[in-house]
Amino acid sequence: MKKELPMKERLMDAAITLFHTKGYDGTSVRDISKLANVNPANISYYFKNKQGLLEKCLTQFFEGYIAILEQHYSRLDTESAHIVLQSAMKELLEFQREHYLLARFVWREVSVDSQIVREIFSSYLMKERYILTACLKTGMDQHVFSSVQVSYAVIQLKSMLTMPFINQQYVSEVWNVYPQESFFIDQYYKTLETWVNRLLHVQENMVKLASIG
Repeated sequence: MKKELPMKERLMDAAITLFHTKGYDGTSVRDISKLANVNPANISYYFKNKQGLLEKCLTQFFEGYIAILEQHYSRLDTESAHIVLQSAMKELLEFQREHYLLARFVWREVSVDSQIVREIFSSYLMKERYILTACLKTGMDQHVFSSVQVSYAVIQLKSMLTMPFINQQYVSEVWNVYPQESFFIDQYYKTLETWVNRLLHVQENMVKLASIG
């Protein structure tokens, strides 16, 4: 017999599904409680209101997303920045695939200006910028990356890491590939890896070492 999820998780799962399909404004507290099969009063108990539930969904996503970056950032003192960047890219893609509906909703939500989005920019996304920038600069200091305009390279990298999830409709309808599938992530990562090697002109011996590892 399948074990039922705790009520708080059921509410979050229902909210993520509805926020993704109907949008935040198009989703009511009653919609969420109905899908989760709980009393609407439980939303007030656990999250205060729909806004609180939204904030929890966004925070949960970015806490996991940034934790991955921080974990790989801590390796820069002892490992090649090229290898660190490659493993970080793969894990970030996998994280978004595993939390596919939430990732789609979150990236769509942060494209619209609001108080909570400004808070996310000032905390999580500025930290993302810092870590990716540090990774590229460290690679230059280690002489495994050539000199590039770091800010623009980070913007490009960030865009490619999130594009399949932001533009899922385009990717699936036009190209018939699906970002929620492991096969897509494996193939897409290989393309990202090639982009990194070509843009940053990674030294040939480092590329060979990374492929062996």
